[in-house]
Amino acid sequence: MVRIRLKRVGRRHRPAYRVAAFDRRSARDSKVLEELGSFDPLNPAEDKQVVLKRERIEYWLSVGAQPSDTVRRLLVKQGVLGDKS
Repeated sequence: MVRIRLKRVGRRHRPAYRVAAFDRRSARDSKVLEELGSFDPLNPAEDKQVVLKRERIEYWLSVGAQPSDTVRRLLVKQGVLGDKS
């Protein structure tokens, strides 16, 4: 099963994350199947905090990928997923 989850990048005390498709059994920072966007929670410009490749995320969701809880909240906030998902 494929999961869409966050991969931590950035330096100490300055976290940044990449939204990526992983095999469910792999570790948090291991090899990804595909990078789908980025999330920078400390960016002061809120419109630049989340950058997503919508088409690719919709593709992975259509073939059965499951987003993690955090990624699900990001996708709902960005309008990729509806609230019912």
